[in-house]
Amino acid sequence: MKLILTQQVSGLGEPGDVIEVRDGYGRNYLVPRGFAIQWTRGAERQIESIKKARAAREIATVERAKEVADQLKSLRVTLRTRAGKGGRLFGAVTAADIAEAVRAADGPELDRRRIEIENPIKTVGTHRVSVRLHSEVNATIDVDVVEA
Repeated sequence: MKLILTQQVSGLGEPGDVIEVRDGYGRNYLVPRGFAIQWTRGAERQIESIKKARAAREIATVERAKEVADQLKSLRVTLRTRAGKGGRLFGAVTAADIAEAVRAADGPELDRRRIEIENPIKTVGTHRVSVRLHSEVNATIDVDVVEA
């Protein structure tokens, strides 16, 4: 099955890439979740607009990505949320919550799609989160989740 990625998918590619995957993976996972669209000649024209949108959001150079990584390394991010007994949160911390907390801590503007949370954050404490700033540069953020 030939698809066009609309979002970054680890191991497959970036938005605007044309990929070939097995029918079941594309039909049951990628397309329903909005990660990809079916490839057609008409959809082929959409690739250019997808790539322009990606270029506007993306950090252009490796040097700039390293500067942002250094900013994130020295940044202390605190996220206040409601918690119950034993420090368990009501819900979970999302990538959008972390992007907002970084912005509130006078950090750089981050795209929530670039933030990777390995295990769902459902407890109070310090959690480590990685951010893909560039294809060659990753950064880690220590997020302190505290009870509000």
